[in-house]
Amino acid sequence: MRVVETRVPGAYVFTPDLIPDARGVFFESFRHDLVEEVTGRPFRPAQINYSTSVRNTLRGVHGVAVPPGQAKYVSCVRGAARDIVVDLRVGSPTFGEHHETLLEAGSGRCVYVPEGVGHGFLTLTDDACVSYVVSTLYVPGTQIDIDPLDPDLALPWGFDEPPLMSEKDAKAPGVREALASGLLAEWSDVHDAQRS
Repeated sequence: MRVVETRVPGAYVFTPDLIPDARGVFFESFRHDLVEEVTGRPFRPAQINYSTSVRNTLRGVHGVAVPPGQAKYVSCVRGAARDIVVDLRVGSPTFGEHHETLLEAGSGRCVYVPEGVGHGFLTLTDDACVSYVVSTLYVPGTQIDIDPLDPDLALPWGFDEPPLMSEKDAKAPGVREALASGLLAEWSDVHDAQRS
């Protein structure tokens, strides 16, 4: 498996080696030992979620308050999606920067999203299905939502027509408002926790 760190510290793209034969393709999608070795953090799945979406659906930007925090290992298991991680850790040297990855079911490519980093995606095909392997259980009231169309972030979604969004995402605060409200994790808190 090939692993590349993105411009957002602690976020990685994992691309498996595909083993084709007459029947199709086999690949390892996830190995907790490799994720832990690369990130330097324990990562044991606590919950696995799936979302299915029609083409041009925009989901995100989402995160979880720290604590409890939540790391994600995201893949597209059917169809394709443009996946974006954005650094929302206050004081991070790359605060507000993002990384874009094309997730396609046949590639097996996955994105590791560390605690404190926002995540979202735009579906590029009908009936796209995205899987999220997450490190903590869902805790009501800890979700952080940021406006995915916030001009301060200027994320490169690449849609040609207005995307389909939930009301919650459409009404989410921009990054400046979230920062002023104290919703975002501190780089030092997340970075120190990741190192211990």
